[in-house]
Amino acid sequence: MGLLVVGSLALDTVATPFDRVEEALGGSATYVSLSASYFSGPVYLVGVVGEDFPKEYITLLENHNVDLTGLQIIKGGETFRWSGKYHYDLNVRDTLLTELNVFENFDPIIPDNAKKAKFVCLGNIDPTLQMKVLDQLESPQLIVCDTMNYWIEGKREELLKLLKRVHVLIINDSEARLLADEPNLIKAAKKIKNLGPNTLIIKKGEHGALLFSDDTVFSAPAYPMEMIFDPTGAGDTFAGGFTGYLHKTQDLSVENMKRAVIYGSVMASFCVEQFSTKALEDLMYLRVHDRFTDFLRLSKFDEKD
Repeated sequence: MGLLVVGSLALDTVATPFDRVEEALGGSATYVSLSASYFSGPVYLVGVVGEDFPKEYITLLENHNVDLTGLQIIKGGETFRWSGKYHYDLNVRDTLLTELNVFENFDPIIPDNAKKAKFVCLGNIDPTLQMKVLDQLESPQLIVCDTMNYWIEGKREELLKLLKRVHVLIINDSEARLLADEPNLIKAAKKIKNLGPNTLIIKKGEHGALLFSDDTVFSAPAYPMEMIFDPTGAGDTFAGGFTGYLHKTQDLSVENMKRAVIYGSVMASFCVEQFSTKALEDLMYLRVHDRFTDFLRLSKFDEKD
């Protein structure tokens, strides 16, 4: 069975100190799906767009073996739009515009051909909708979930119910501290795992990522980039690479999850090299594997007595 991805599709206008793009392809489901498509398929995407969503973007997704049976195209509606501006410190950005449009009334309906999906990646959407997705599935083997500060603060009760059904939670360091109400990430991780997820991944941006699974703590480095053009979607791309690799290998051991974290970091490192999804559109798997090897070299050293 394929991998099910549920989340947003958007048209993004992004400005950085280096350049600007308008109405570019974006959205959590888009980045997750494109990233995962390099490992396995088909990827079943469930989301919603308006009639103004460019056909070229639909063709792009289809060419990456993304099944769009679950994509709702609302007649006469307009697609979700987001606009942001990044500072020279690309960890800092200002949201200039958020227009939910058809996404405001998104009701995820899982098509019959995806209800048996064993691997599921829930993009950053309302936890009530994430729960609704899970209610439509038959027997998922791995549920990977993303969330954000907005839901942690505004829909905490719903999120806590959802976490009891999630196997892997992927959040950044500030979100982990907020969710656990604990400044220390190690203590925060223990608290969050007690909420339900067997595995927790805490993203630390340019400082890599931490994996907490069973009694294992694994620290993955970040790939040293000479130039970052656009950080938008990097976290979703990480989730897509992580989940896509696990789906490809069908191995949920802790050791394989470590490899999946590195593959997620590999895909995120490609994502930030260009605006929007451009760097994810024409990758060769050989390049992905070569960068995976580079990651291994980054953290390898010889033990000396």
